[in-house]
Parts: sequence; C-alpha cells; structure tokens
Amino acid sequence: MLTDPKLRSQVDALWDKFWTGGLSNPLDAIEQFSYLLFLKRLDDRENAAERQAKRKGTTYQPSVKREMRWGYWTQMKAEEALSHLKNVVFPGLVELADVKSSFGEYMKGAQCKINKAGLLIEACNLIDQMKIAEQNQDVQGDLYEYMLGHMQFAGRGGQFRTPRHIIRMMVQMVDPKPRERIGDLAGGTGGFLVNAHQYILEKHTSAGILEYDAEGQAHHLIGDQLSAAERSFMSTKKYLRGFDNDSGMTILRIGSMNLMLHGIESPQFYYMDSLSKSFDDEREYDVILMNPPFKGAVDKGGVHPTLPADTTKSELLFLHLILRALDMGGRAAVIVPDGVLFGSSRAHVEVRRRIIEENRLDGVVSMPSGVFKPYAGVSTAVLFFTRGAQTKDIWFYDMAHDGFSLDDKRVAIDENDIPDVVNCWEKRTNKKFVESRKLRVDELRTLLAPLKEERRKMQAEINRLTFDHVIGSASSGISTPSAFGTSPKSDMETLDDNQDKTVVFGGGRVGADLSAAQTRLSNIESQISAPQSELDRLTRQFWVTKEQVKANKYDLSASRYRQVDADAVYHEKPSVTLERLAKLESVMLDEIKELGKLVNGK
Repeated sequence: MLTDPKLRSQVDALWDKFWTGGLSNPLDAIEQFSYLLFLKRLDDRENAAERQAKRKGTTYQPSVKREMRWGYWTQMKAEEALSHLKNVVFPGLVELADVKSSFGEYMKGAQCKINKAGLLIEACNLIDQMKIAEQNQDVQGDLYEYMLGHMQFAGRGGQFRTPRHIIRMMVQMVDPKPRERIGDLAGGTGGFLVNAHQYILEKHTSAGILEYDAEGQAHHLIGDQLSAAERSFMSTKKYLRGFDNDSGMTILRIGSMNLMLHGIESPQFYYMDSLSKSFDDEREYDVILMNPPFKGAVDKGGVHPTLPADTTKSELLFLHLILRALDMGGRAAVIVPDGVLFGSSRAHVEVRRRIIEENRLDGVVSMPSGVFKPYAGVSTAVLFFTRGAQTKDIWFYDMAHDGFSLDDKRVAIDENDIPDVVNCWEKRTNKKFVESRKLRVDELRTLLAPLKEERRKMQAEINRLTFDHVIGSASSGISTPSAFGTSPKSDMETLDDNQDKTVVFGGGRVGADLSAAQTRLSNIESQISAPQSELDRLTRQFWVTKEQVKANKYDLSASRYRQVDADAVYHEKPSVTLERLAKLESVMLDEIKELGKLVNGK
C-alpha cells in the first residue's frame, strides 16, 4: 500500500495530467506510467553502478546505451524528447533484457501513446520529484496498487491486488529455498515472485550487511552467502515462473518490469490462462504462492481435461491445478474466499477432501474482511498445504488485525496479528513454546475471573441505582410546584413505604452512588482490557484434528472450531424486574392523577 501522502499526491497529480492530456483509458494511463517508471528506475540503477565503480576505482561498464537513458533524453527540448522517446527509446526497450525472457517478448509491441510533448515533460518532472531511487519499498508495485484504486473496474470479477504485507507473511511461512522452483499461476504484477526472491536473498545475506527500515523491510540484499550452485540455479528459467492473462499484455509487461527491477534479469512471466488446455505443467514446482481470481466462472469448454468438469468456479479449479502442478513434497500458500472453507456443494467438499485426505493441510489462516479494501470487503483465508504428505492435526490462526484499519481508508494502526501469526507458525511444533503459551493462557484466565465477576456485580448495582435514580427523578418531577401545585418532596424522601429506606432520589445520594459505581466499573474495565486483549491474541492459534474436520464435511472455518471464553452476562432476576415494573406503574398512575387534577381543576 502506498502510504506516503506526498507520493500519493504526486501520483494523483500525474494521473490527472494523463487524464487531461488525452489518456482517458485507465489501462493506457497506467501502462504509459509504468514505462516511464521503468525507464527512470533503470537510469537510477545505472547511476548507482557508475558511482560504485568510481568509489572502487574501477571502470564503469554501462549496461544501457546512453541514448536510452532517462537522464539523456529528458534534457532535450519537449518536442525533440517526445520524438526521441517514440523513435529510439521504445523500439530499444526489447534490447534491455535477455531476448529469451518474457520481458523481451512482450516489449516487442510496446507503444508510446503520449502524443503531447508538454505532457511528457510534466510527467517526467513529476516522476523525478518522486525520488523513486530513495524509496524503501517496492515502489512500482505500490504505485500500481494505488493507481488501480483510481480505476473503476478495480476488483471486478474477484481480481483483487494482494496487499504486500499479506504476500510477505505468506512467503515467510512457506519459507522458499534457493534451489526450489517457485511459481505463481495467476501472477498479476509479480508480487509473490518478487517477494520470494527477496526473502531468499535476505536469508542468504550476512547480518552485518542487512539494514531494516521502519516497516521491517530488509535492504542491501546481495545474497553473499549463496553458493555458486544456488546462484546458478537462480539464473535458470526454472527458478521463478509466473503466468497471467488478466487485462491482456499490460499486466504481463508490468509484472516483467517489476521482476527485472528486482534483479531478475530474465523474467519468466508469460501470457497464459493456466486453467486452459494449453497449460500442461505437472509436478513442475516446489513452491506455489498465489492469490488466484475468485468468484468468477470460467469457460467450461476451455478447461484442461485433468481438472474437474463438474464446476466452473475458478477458486476451486485453481486449487486442483495447484495440486497437479506441485511436485511431491511441494508446498503451497494460496488465498481463497471464505466460501471455499465451508461451501456445501459437492465440488466444494471434494476439493477440501482432496487436500486433506490425499495431501497434508498444514494450516489455515483466517483473515478479517477488509484486507482487500478498498477493492472489496470479501472475507478470505490462506491455505497452506504440502502435496503427498498425510494430514493429522491442522493448525489454525484466526487473525483479527493486519496492521491497517479494515475500512476503505486502510490507514496504519497499532493492532497487528501478523508477527504473531508468523511466530506461532514457525514454533507450532515446539513443545516448549506451546506449553508456555498454554501456561500464560491459564494465568490470564485466573487473573480475569474475579475481575469479571466483580464487573458483573457492579453492572447489577448500576442497573439498580439507575432505576432508582430515574424513579426518583420522576417522583421529584411530579412534586414540582410550578407543574402540579403541590409541595415539593425532599430529595431524601423515599418513594413509598415498601422501598428500601437507604435509597435516596434525584441528584443526591443515589446520583452520587451511581456516579461512583460507574467510575468503579470503568476502572474494572480498564483492568480487564489489557489481559483480555492478550488472552484473545493467545487463543487465536489452535489445533483441530483431522477427525473433527472430517466429521464436519471438511469444513475449515476457524469460527467453527475456535473456543472463545464466553463471559457471564448480567441479567436481572425476574422477580426484581416485576417489582420494578410495579413501581413504574405506580409512578405512572400518580402522574395520571396529577394530570387529571390539572385538567379538571380538582
């Protein structure tokens, strides 16, 4: 998510300029923006390499021709710069990568659709002001996400862009290794592949070299601890592969650019409907990370014959596809809509049965609705499974917060379960960790029990005092001379002979007691808040046996299995309620009598 307000403002300004400059098609605008962004980042990289060579006293070997560089053609006059961009830079884009890579293939058709020289210069100036080289995040991906927020069709057909912090969580939990074949069969902008690559580099970079920003993002990922064999494998076509057919070539180009800008020189990112008959990959991947499009139907006639013919739901078909594409022992992390977890159709139950009975379902992370806002408020979960292993017990985590508000604004907040999700996952088989967590849960329950009982008693007392206060106020009102011509009752008078003689009315003793009781209740609530919050967090992780899940038609809803401590709720005794009703009726009758006197003059 693009959180920097200045950057957001600059992107908004750029978007407006494209719009007023004639690029009214959102796809055209974002594509042209991506081209310019790519050229700028490429120039920044060359400048960094040039500075490094100068510091080391070595000869700088340019990898980009001078006439292709941003710093060269943006210094030209506007008309000349536009002509140079159209006739020299764009035709040369294809040469910036290995011709065997997807980038080279998809850049063949790249076109500059900016036709106003003034617009080009204004856009270049705004991109310069963004200081992209100084950003700590995957800026292109973040900018793309933010740009999508301007597009009317964002989220259409269940095609939601995955928040980067969710991607990082999934990558950490799957823990990809340097010599594993990693794939995303519905790759979007390539976020999963980029993050998997960064994660591997981070794990194989010396601790003294790494630096972390405020968001915990690692920098200086040089992978100096990778072996020669590992480096060699990471440069092959098998290392990272992505596929997508969303929005034509635009997404492919952006995804390819994204991979290149993160050091993947020959991106393997292809235009392909991976559910179709043309996609035959089987046992080709050791790790698959995905957020496939869901809540959409596919063309039944075009689905690969190895996939089930009794459903056209893309979210179910992709799960079957992943099981086919994974090698034995291969691991997957995939985002699914909640309906996949509990759907009762035969197709829903069958895919869950396959994952559990024929493979190993390692874990389920239930995510709160709002994770994909502003695109959609759909509830989702992440499934983690291993092909070919056996399911015994299943690990669950019921996430409540992801570090951002769950409304359309998605502003950063303090509540964030993700660090705990990852920690619990990594230590889920550590008996010492599990026992210590259970011990702490027991301690918190022991601490909270008397506080909650006191809270319940105080609620009862406040209920009683509130009633007395209201009745007393009503009674005092009846006695108001200006209204009824009778002598006012003392604030200390009782309502009737049957009432508790210690009760006083109006703003006097009852009011003071009520105020004191409310203050006491507030203090109790404050004492409960922190330990209750810790208890809620500690109980978000839990295990469910395979037999339990099987007995519930393989239902994987966290809410079905999570045990939540139900607090005793205060309810007044019926006898007390009846007594108070009688008092209320008495007050009403008194009021009616007084009104009668007022009306009839008696």
